[in-house]
Amino acid sequence: MAKFNKKQKFEKDDLDERMIEIARVAKVVKGGRRFRFRTTIVVGDGKGKIGMGIGKANTVPDAIRKASDRARRDLHFVNLSDTTIAHKTIGRVSGARVLLKPASPGTGVIAAGGVRAVLEAAGVKDILTKSLGSNNVLNVVKATFDALEQLKSPAEEASRRGKDIKDLIPFWERRN
Repeated sequence: MAKFNKKQKFEKDDLDERMIEIARVAKVVKGGRRFRFRTTIVVGDGKGKIGMGIGKANTVPDAIRKASDRARRDLHFVNLSDTTIAHKTIGRVSGARVLLKPASPGTGVIAAGGVRAVLEAAGVKDILTKSLGSNNVLNVVKATFDALEQLKSPAEEASRRGKDIKDLIPFWERRN
């Protein structure tokens, strides 16, 4: 997955920002527990650029600002095939696994929670998903990013296999 130039600036209006999770985390010290807030945010332009940021601070607004800044600095490009993805893929992070399958137009985003937020921010309109293994929100979101990183463009895959691109494009796209 190609990273974008760090000097590229994106206005707040350009990117869709979605809050995934706000968690209160504790650090045990000699005098008791120290509480902080961890936020997870996904940003995307709806055209294949997405980024994820995690921020931790003593107050929620500070954690959100940190996560948003980190997500905007960590933008990646995802290979999409019209309104869906080109092929099936499984992303793995720790105990979480996420299965992504392409779907025909009109299906919608069949996903929930963090997976839905990531896919909608990326601009995917039709997809089937299944979360397997752990249901830890942070790991599920990271596994979704891992699955999207594995996607190849139809042209790249056709040249790798030595086939014509028409053989790899799904039947519902060939009819148009």
